[in-house]
Parts: sequence; C-alpha cells; structure tokens
Amino acid sequence: MIATREMLIIGVLAAGSMASWYLARSGPEEETRTASFDAARRGYYLKSARILGTGADGQLLYELQAREAEQQGTNRVSFTDVRLDYSPQSDVPWSINADTATIHADEQLVQLEGHVRAISREGFSGSDTEIRTQFLEIYPEEFLAETDERVQIRIGERSLTATGMLASLKDNQVTLKSNVRGKFAP
Repeated sequence: MIATREMLIIGVLAAGSMASWYLARSGPEEETRTASFDAARRGYYLKSARILGTGADGQLLYELQAREAEQQGTNRVSFTDVRLDYSPQSDVPWSINADTATIHADEQLVQLEGHVRAISREGFSGSDTEIRTQFLEIYPEEFLAETDERVQIRIGERSLTATGMLASLKDNQVTLKSNVRGKFAP
C-alpha cells in the first residue's frame, strides 16, 4: 500500500510539473512570437529612403528622399524629413521639403505635412520664389500643388498670404483661393 501511495504522489507531482511546464511555455513566448509575426506583417521600414516616381510613360518623373519610410497597411507609405525634386527631364525647377509625406497606392498624389516649403530659382515671374504652408498635396503627373490651408508666398521682394492655393509648377502659375493679402515693394 505504501508503494501505491508513493506512486500516486509521484504521478501527481509529475502531472503538476508537466502542467506547469506547458503553461510557462505557452505564455509570454507565445505572445512574443505573435507580436513578432504581427510586426512583420505590417510592412517594411527603411532609413535613408530614396523613392523614384515614374510617369505614365515609365520615365523618371520625380525623386523623393526621406530620413525614414514605413509601410502603413497595404496601400500607404509614410515618410519623415522629406525632399521631393522633379527630374531634370520634366523641366520643373521646384524643390519641396516637408516634415512628413504620405503616398497612397491607389491615388496619384503625394501629401506633404509640417513646415512644407517649395523653392524655385526660376519661379513665378522669373524671380526666386518660395511657398510655405503646413499641408500641400502634389499631383506629380499633372505638375500641380494644392492646399486649402494658409499659404505664404514670396516672389522676389513681394510677399503674399492667402487661404488656399492651386499652383501649376511646370507653368509657374498660381491661383490663390481666398483671404489674399500682399506686400509689394516699389
């Protein structure tokens, strides 16, 4: 009877230790594996990214350089510390900088946010031109830039502010939407 009792205790202890091992194994490690798998499924992350955008003809249209790029879901890529330049073949003399940019796979636009600054040495009226705003949508294939936010434009010595703007970067034409105010030097 003592041997049976000892065997029963050893069996209970063995079952308890097996259950403890199983519970410890499937706890945090399982969560870590799931978290790693979910992070891998989210997409890619790049440092010092350089994206080349092409036109409908497959030719280089623009180059977007960023400090970091990260895929957000299946159809969106976000960039930080951004510079967008049109290719020399496009004959668009604008360089555009921003804190962040977003490109959606299903849309033909680049959304720029935070301290957006577009600069051209051959800008409007042939003068150095600078456009500043907090949000700007660029339609690269149409060479258009648009915002409904407050915008400040400096053309040589002249300065304008407005709410909203549509600019044709290739033709150096701008349409201000509302609340236009300006300062012109003689």
